[in-house]
Amino acid sequence: MLGVSQSFFALLQKNVLNRQRWHTRHDLRIAIVTWTERTYHRRRRQQRLGRLTPIEFETIMTTPALQAA
Repeated sequence: MLGVSQSFFALLQKNVLNRQRWHTRHDLRIAIVTWTERTYHRRRRQQRLGRLTPIEFETIMTTPALQAA
């Protein structure tokens, strides 16, 4: 079984590093930060949200507010 950091780096490798050849370290850094913030953190389950992803949590919390309006 993969540990948390091993799982993260496996996903990073598959979704960012193996997708193209990077011309500069700066370009690679931007791609890693963008993927981490836009994809990884938005889709992984988080303990503080009751093991929901931020997207699932936002959907649950937004729906009742919209129905009440």
